[in-house]
Amino acid sequence: MNGRTAAFPLGTLTLDRQASEPLGTQLYFALRTAILTGTLRPGMRLPASRVLARDIGISRNPVIDAYEQLQAEGYIQSRVGAGSYVSDLLPEHLLQAPNRPAAKDHRRQSLRLSRRGTAMAALRRAYPTGCEAFATGLPDLEAFPFDLWSRLLAQHWRRPPANQLFAADPAGYRPLREAIATYLGAARAVRCNADQIVIVSGSQQAIDLVARLLIDPGDQVWLEEPGYLGTRGALLGAGAELVPVPIDGEGLDVAAGCRAAPRARLACVCPSHQFPLGVTMSLSRRLALLDWARQADAFILEDDYDSEYRYRGRPLTALQGLDTQARVIYVGTMSKVMFPGLRLGYLVLPEDLVDPVRALRIHIDGHPATLPQAALAEFIAAGHFAGHIRRMRTLYAERQQTLLAEAEMLSAHLTLEPADAGMHLVGTLAVGSDDIAISQRARRAGVILVPISRFYQGQPRQAGLMLGYAGFNTEQIRRGVARLDRCLADP
Repeated sequence: MNGRTAAFPLGTLTLDRQASEPLGTQLYFALRTAILTGTLRPGMRLPASRVLARDIGISRNPVIDAYEQLQAEGYIQSRVGAGSYVSDLLPEHLLQAPNRPAAKDHRRQSLRLSRRGTAMAALRRAYPTGCEAFATGLPDLEAFPFDLWSRLLAQHWRRPPANQLFAADPAGYRPLREAIATYLGAARAVRCNADQIVIVSGSQQAIDLVARLLIDPGDQVWLEEPGYLGTRGALLGAGAELVPVPIDGEGLDVAAGCRAAPRARLACVCPSHQFPLGVTMSLSRRLALLDWARQADAFILEDDYDSEYRYRGRPLTALQGLDTQARVIYVGTMSKVMFPGLRLGYLVLPEDLVDPVRALRIHIDGHPATLPQAALAEFIAAGHFAGHIRRMRTLYAERQQTLLAEAEMLSAHLTLEPADAGMHLVGTLAVGSDDIAISQRARRAGVILVPISRFYQGQPRQAGLMLGYAGFNTEQIRRGVARLDRCLADP
């Protein structure tokens, strides 16, 4: 055989002498493809190994290897004294598979997902995401002390102790749990010790763990209306019956929840800064919620996702700090105060739930990555964490004021009110406005707006837009407002 390739006798396939893949392997794949595409039909006789080797100019051994592999996998059959034949047992629906894409089988696709899976999948990408103004939940990454963070990571990567390189405690790195317990006690009036803390891969995993642990299919769960879609997805995954409980000026309407589902198993709330509306739950409502949980033998999941950023007075006392009956499960995250890619959060659990959560964690992902936890523990213990939060609190307060001032030009279409806390503002639209259509139009103009209506389970009671400001400088805010003004003025 001269040149780079030799034609296969059937005229459809080639072998490459210069390829790194052995000739026997090439021949195996060539013959298999010819069989599957129908070039070699069931029952067709193959050349003897000696003849095929001579015709394509290679030694006999690669041909024998290819034939033996094809026979072992059922593509060909060897008949004593008669040679090798393409198997006549190949199902017709397998033939020609490589030559054409399979037609979509809508019936099979509908059967691939459970009802819970279908409901959870429908929540994905329910609102626009990205890094342009005014995406929500984005901290200012330019202001994060990455040089310091890099040094801490390097120190722990350079000579990590052996116990950080093997399977770790499912509850997480103990020095980090101790640092978090100390921080929470001082900053959030959370009453806990390190043994009550479980480190997780972000707040979403925390909510999922709680849902798996406490909820059986059909159990009723109070959910804020409107409320965080990640919580809704985790509860749907556990098979919960979701009970939407309205939000008013004092936060969750506990009386409405009692009327709708007095014996619910769990209530999920953001009392310090409700998502998405930004309402703070009043003290009377907090006490009423705790009283309901005691009487109903229920638990409360407190999602404290961005409470560090409070611009008037000290951060509010966590609901967990008022709990005397071990009913509150507290969830915190580092995504908003550090950066989302860190993927670290934590649960503060009533003591009776600690061992069950640790056991459940083993079956999900074993334990969180240890070395980032070690760096974070030092970052907190050395005071860098608290200092970073103070700086960001000042910066974000200024950016909120910038957004409010720039947004004056939008007042004919969008009403923005200042907020005492958080990383976004909620703009109210005129009655009858379509916030989804507006957000889609703005996205085409390079502006990200999250429509409030997306967070309702039932009929939305108001149309509005979320505008994140924390991750954007003055110029980005001005440019975003100008683009938004054109979208609102020219529908």
